[in-house]
Amino acid sequence: MATISLKNVVKRYDDVTAVNGIDLEVNDGEFLVVVGPSGCGKSTTLRMLAGLETISDGTIRFGGDVVNGVPPKDRNVAMVFQNYALYPHMTAERNMTFGMNSSGSYTSDEIERAVADAADTLDIVDLLDRKPGELSGGERQRVAIGRTLVRDPEILLMDEPLSNLDAKLRVEMRAELAELHAELERTTIYVTHDQTEAMTLGDRVAVMNDGKIQQVDDPQTLYDYPVNRFVAEFVGSPSMNVLPARVSEGDGRRVAEGNGFRIPLPRAETRVDTDIDRAQVGIRPEDLAVSEGEGDIELSVSVTEPLGESLLLRGTVGETELSVKADPRRSVGVGETVGLVADPERLHLFRSDTGAAIYHSSPGASERTPVKRPSA
Repeated sequence: MATISLKNVVKRYDDVTAVNGIDLEVNDGEFLVVVGPSGCGKSTTLRMLAGLETISDGTIRFGGDVVNGVPPKDRNVAMVFQNYALYPHMTAERNMTFGMNSSGSYTSDEIERAVADAADTLDIVDLLDRKPGELSGGERQRVAIGRTLVRDPEILLMDEPLSNLDAKLRVEMRAELAELHAELERTTIYVTHDQTEAMTLGDRVAVMNDGKIQQVDDPQTLYDYPVNRFVAEFVGSPSMNVLPARVSEGDGRRVAEGNGFRIPLPRAETRVDTDIDRAQVGIRPEDLAVSEGEGDIELSVSVTEPLGESLLLRGTVGETELSVKADPRRSVGVGETVGLVADPERLHLFRSDTGAAIYHSSPGASERTPVKRPSA
């Protein structure tokens, strides 16, 4: 049973704390994606799981067994790296079998069957006689994955495996990885800085920043109910707009207002933290619409980007930058000031001091007050 448990895991390098007391539970057969900016500790966490880095504090368990001091070769874990790490002078088949041959633990028949099964699963049977220099980037990545599968690991670790591929190939490989996981049902932890990869691949997604896990949830919950401003801005593209606001009473309900905007808050918000007079209002670009007249927000447009399915407008509200996905048939020019209307069922409030979430509107519901806290 390949469950994974991290309890208060810490990694220090002299005076630098790369991973700062994380707790994480990964279910048997789950595809968990760890996402965050460069330097947040996600790859270090993966290397500690593989046994390539010793942990400074805490406990790592595989299936209930503590593996803190277990050597990498005895963990039944396989790791796929960003740079493929294929030997250029060996064929694809020899690259896949190198580790098995070197260990002396497998018969020639076992190795042959393992390669045949992996090659068939990854559709690389016709590539086995070729060397890495004769393969495309996607083909090299499939060979690298095949090298991990021949050992039949219980746990598969992937460290930004698609980052060296072009955009079109990344999309294709994402689909292939999803199909592969559905077929093999291996417990998989996948590290990336690309939130699109995280949202499309993960059964759940763990968002990391500054060596800590900020939130663990399914992709849609992360998007709809981020626990703090960092998660809100990191998940989604373009990122969520955040406007510093005063919260006050007006026209029988509370409103958030600031330089260039006045946004009525859903009535359910009056039940939440009524002492707050300042907050940050979060609105995603796709939850704003250009108004025919005056709107909740006045946007001074500085950039227009036709995207086909939408027209991305970028500009400023007061001194704050803001983006909106508008109707592509809308005619808006640089230098114009347009009114925007915010979807009242898609508003978010965050504390000005800590960035913690106060309130989220709920799509399709009249009110929602609870904020979902990090789970593991």
